[in-house]
Amino acid sequence: MFSDELAEAYLDGNPTKELLIKAIRKGTIQEKLVPVFVGSAYRNKGVQPLLDGVINFLPDPSERQNKALDLSNAEAEVELQANDQEKTVALAFKLEEGQYGQLTYVRIYQGMIRKGDELYNTRARKRFRVGRLVRMHSSSMEDIQEGNCGDIVALFGIECASGDTFCHPDLNYTMTSMYVPEPVISLAITPKDNKSSDQMSKALNRFTKEDPTFRTYVDPESNQTIIQGMGELHLEVYIERMKREYKCEVTPGMPQVAYRETITQRADFNYTHKKQTGGSGQYGRIAGYIEPFKEGSYEFVDLIKGGAIPNEFIPSCDKGFRAAMEKGALIGFPITGVRCVINDGQSHPVDSSDIAFQFAAIGAFREAYDKAKPAILEPIMKVVVETPNEFQGNVFASLNQRRGIIMANTENSIFSRIEAEVPLSEMFGYSTVLRSLTQGKAEFSMEFEKYARVPAALSEQLRKDYLEKHKKGHK
Repeated sequence: MFSDELAEAYLDGNPTKELLIKAIRKGTIQEKLVPVFVGSAYRNKGVQPLLDGVINFLPDPSERQNKALDLSNAEAEVELQANDQEKTVALAFKLEEGQYGQLTYVRIYQGMIRKGDELYNTRARKRFRVGRLVRMHSSSMEDIQEGNCGDIVALFGIECASGDTFCHPDLNYTMTSMYVPEPVISLAITPKDNKSSDQMSKALNRFTKEDPTFRTYVDPESNQTIIQGMGELHLEVYIERMKREYKCEVTPGMPQVAYRETITQRADFNYTHKKQTGGSGQYGRIAGYIEPFKEGSYEFVDLIKGGAIPNEFIPSCDKGFRAAMEKGALIGFPITGVRCVINDGQSHPVDSSDIAFQFAAIGAFREAYDKAKPAILEPIMKVVVETPNEFQGNVFASLNQRRGIIMANTENSIFSRIEAEVPLSEMFGYSTVLRSLTQGKAEFSMEFEKYARVPAALSEQLRKDYLEKHKKGHK
């Protein structure tokens, strides 16, 4: 179909590996063939054949039309030219910690990169100069003076993250969207000994640079290290990488869902923050209201007239509202989907300050929050299950048991493809359940879809668990 030469060789009884690879490559580039490889990144199985397949079957930049987004023009699409003479556009796709520091792998999609060139990192909004430029050959490297369009080269000593775009200083292009989804799952990890603790810090520092959807922080209350990501498997892969690449043994805790809080109705506030400590005190009064806003967003609106709150303290109000929304009163998770409006207030010529109006905004928000009928939101995942038709009923039942809503179901004579929206909290351990229900013949994928209100019974349980945990923490 994709090679007359291969067809003739097959009829003659001597098709060669080279002819087969050439035909598969042609069909893949035409998007009429999809090479399938079997393996597991988690178990480090089948990775090398996959990499060989990338080289053998996938196109280089000159064989495809590549596009970038112009950040100076509302992210309008721009077609890149696979030409050495054009201004440089390149993508940092991999980071590696070596004995000489961070090594950044870069694919050049337009123009060239020369040693000594000045490039611009569009995400970080910083310019940098190319120092050492190398071409990698497995673990060895070759110093080069320049890289041409289509080449994969590596740069030393560049502070960047995986997915960053480097371009000519005259351009403001990005190869990927600047949107990074918020994590939907978190996990506490504890190193097994002091050596593992040191290695864990190095690993987490590297992983957060490699993957913007992977995040980590130390919980100030429990002093535990928390990792966050886009799913259970996402975090399991990084824990396995710590063990394999850094010889770092960690004990994971139970996965925690990244719930959110929001409000469901408008509520007014009129709050005065007043504190006297002997010298100059603190004073600030804020009036206005909070109301529901679009999902996952926050908006601050200033309707102050006549200087009731001096202009220099308006940003302080915004800062205070943001601080108040970092931790909700229901279960301690961030608050989203709120518009905060101020329309009146009062200041004092001596006692008013930036910090006074921040505290006033925090108090005002908390005053209104309780009256705004707050609710708990949970992440809803888009789940796609592909299963033999004989197990379709089992899969439907398993999704329904997990509060899933079936969105679509397509099938042929052999397989069914079931799409559903399921709360993340119900999906822990689903891979094991699915294997059992389908004799290991089904598979599923999962990605974040949206946030939605939790059922009343679950809301009450989450609230009860939070209050008990909070009570224990203060004993």
